[in-house]
Amino acid sequence: MNFATLIEVDELVSLLNSENLIIVDCRFKAEEPAVGERSYAAEHIPGAVYAHLERDLSGPPFTDKGRHPMLSPDTMNALFSRLGIGSDSQVVIYDDMRGAIASRLWWMLQYMGHHKTAVLNGGWSAWEASNGPTASGAETNPSTRYEGTPDQAKLIQIDAVLDQPLLIDSRTAPRYRGEVEPLDPIAGCVPGAINHHFGLNFGEDGRFLSPSALKDNFSTLLGQTPAAEATFYCGSGVTACTNLLALAHAGLGHAKLYGGSWSEWCRVYPPTS
Repeated sequence: MNFATLIEVDELVSLLNSENLIIVDCRFKAEEPAVGERSYAAEHIPGAVYAHLERDLSGPPFTDKGRHPMLSPDTMNALFSRLGIGSDSQVVIYDDMRGAIASRLWWMLQYMGHHKTAVLNGGWSAWEASNGPTASGAETNPSTRYEGTPDQAKLIQIDAVLDQPLLIDSRTAPRYRGEVEPLDPIAGCVPGAINHHFGLNFGEDGRFLSPSALKDNFSTLLGQTPAAEATFYCGSGVTACTNLLALAHAGLGHAKLYGGSWSEWCRVYPPTS
């Protein structure tokens, strides 16, 4: 088995008893940070372990000072080891936000060189709709010694942002235009950025669009810029990863992430009127 972008519910069902399968539940709600873990304890995909966005997938400032700072490579390796991920593991990640949180862990694993990593298409909602089996309580995996190496070119830091050939803001259009800002102290966008809200990657059923539809959308967005030269950001380096996943699923390759995103940029370089 080798799923590197998305996996469907029926595909995951067929793999549930596989020896090298690691499933991670990343359900999370910013307005109530504990609700995702409570939901996991009540009911989750059998065998899944839990990873919390703020406690596990973010950490003390290392490369950035955004709302959800990216972990250091050593801390990522420690996290992956605790989750039970080995070099041959097929990792499957899901949430209940169309992959918006799961994609963060997907990107972290890709960044550290673990490419057998996929997000469940449709997430928990699709699993429930299919009447997939469930379990309750907290589960753990035997710990491993994961030793990944970061691809430094994939993670952009603030001093290099304006040097990027193409910068893409993944937030909603009103936030990008600076009309509203519900989370950060200042509204606006990074100078020169264009906009592609991560929600444009989904159909009405909450599942990702087909690879061909995604390819058409991103080809128009990128123009003559190769995907590897494009840099995506959002509010705090989380939902931008959904665009990065969709781009890879479209077969266009892997772009870059500005991890600090607007939450860091607006504090360091506040817009002037």
